[in-house]
Amino acid sequence: MSINTLLVTGGAGFIGSALIRQLIAETETTVVNVDKLTYAGNLATLGEALEHPRHHFEQIDICDAPAIKQVFDKYQPDAVMHLAAESHVDRSIEGPAAFIETNIVGTYTLLEAARDYWSGLSGAKHERFRFHHISTDEVYGSLGDTGLFTEQTAYAPNSPYSASKASSDHLLRAWHHTYGLPTLLTNCSNNYGPYQYPEKLIPLMIFNALEGKPLPVYGRGDNVRDWLYVEDHARALRLVLERGDVGACYNIGGHNEKTNLEVVRAICAYLDQRFPDSPHAPHEQLIHFVQDRPGHDQRYAIDAGKIQRELGWTPQESFDSGLKQTVDWYIDNAENWKKVTAADYQGERLGLIK
Repeated sequence: MSINTLLVTGGAGFIGSALIRQLIAETETTVVNVDKLTYAGNLATLGEALEHPRHHFEQIDICDAPAIKQVFDKYQPDAVMHLAAESHVDRSIEGPAAFIETNIVGTYTLLEAARDYWSGLSGAKHERFRFHHISTDEVYGSLGDTGLFTEQTAYAPNSPYSASKASSDHLLRAWHHTYGLPTLLTNCSNNYGPYQYPEKLIPLMIFNALEGKPLPVYGRGDNVRDWLYVEDHARALRLVLERGDVGACYNIGGHNEKTNLEVVRAICAYLDQRFPDSPHAPHEQLIHFVQDRPGHDQRYAIDAGKIQRELGWTPQESFDSGLKQTVDWYIDNAENWKKVTAADYQGERLGLIK
């Protein structure tokens, strides 16, 4: 499908910026980047794409219906990729209101703006329009020791964050079935890679280890996640938009199940290789077990067979190769990235019920 102009929400965030960097570098698509620039959104994540003539930035809250309508009217996009969201589970426990507002009300606002815009299109532009909503595997709840999430798994969200994302997924489905809006839905596993905000597990552990600070591991560290390198995710998203079936859902996973403790130990082992003379080596001695997150889901694991069979996507990076690239990036960019994020987060513990 030919996409001349693409509207991306949340394009200054971790996944959205990776997507835009790829689109600007590898396609001829014009990208309209809508982002509120909350604490986790930063234009520095866009790199060279920021000043590219095919990149247009609009600082807008997706809950601002008149402003969103103006963007549709001004740029006349061929498709929407909706990534704007509050995304950190711990923050959702401390303050769920922002998650309800952005993830539910914001998605509703976008769907209504897109429906109004799409209804006014005609011919080929009407036929090729798509609204692609990017979501999470956390909407499915928690798995036991066996089994995988599939596109048919019943929703059972357990945190305010996952509940808000599940709600947005249901809105997307309703707008497709009720109004005929041509939608696509993807649910992904845990992303990691360069430019991720340091409240998340992997960058927090890297920064703390480099400075010799404790590495806080929740509970016993036995919670399992499937890890997906962000550049692989961005490639999958592009493929779904271009070739996915209207109304369909696709699960995107990295085929990398790891316990949190295994992830932290892998980071420590690689840092030991990079800095064998560090006063903090072996870095594993910095691991410190802390009180678990309330309602912490035990295990997530994605069956990505559908997107592989139907669209031919598989991840290019193994966990080891992706993790090494990630650690190297944070080492090389530590000072600049810490300056970017330090105003809003200094590594403090979040998500405990007070």
